[in-house]
Amino acid sequence: MIIYNVTTNIHESVHEKWMIWMQHKHIPEVLATGKFSSARMVRVLIEEEMGGTTYSVQYTTDSKATLEKYYQEDAPKLRDEAMQLFGDKMLSFRTELELISEH
Repeated sequence: MIIYNVTTNIHESVHEKWMIWMQHKHIPEVLATGKFSSARMVRVLIEEEMGGTTYSVQYTTDSKATLEKYYQEDAPKLRDEAMQLFGDKMLSFRTELELISEH
């Protein structure tokens, strides 16, 4: 199992709008690609020097190949929308994780 983790710091001035967009539009659209089986959103419990609030969204997929398909077929459009809506009020980075075991 592969976890596609997107960590985002969001500025206070657009926080509420971003949260609504993420939960009601963006995450459902990512899941609607059919390439992920689930998603969870968590708040990162650290104080950022730059301000804002940081969140991690973890999307679960079956393989690296499926994730690569997402990058090629879906990611550009979905990332562009985020940049158009939130621009420099949002800073994101992505991490690919492989699940080794659950206890």
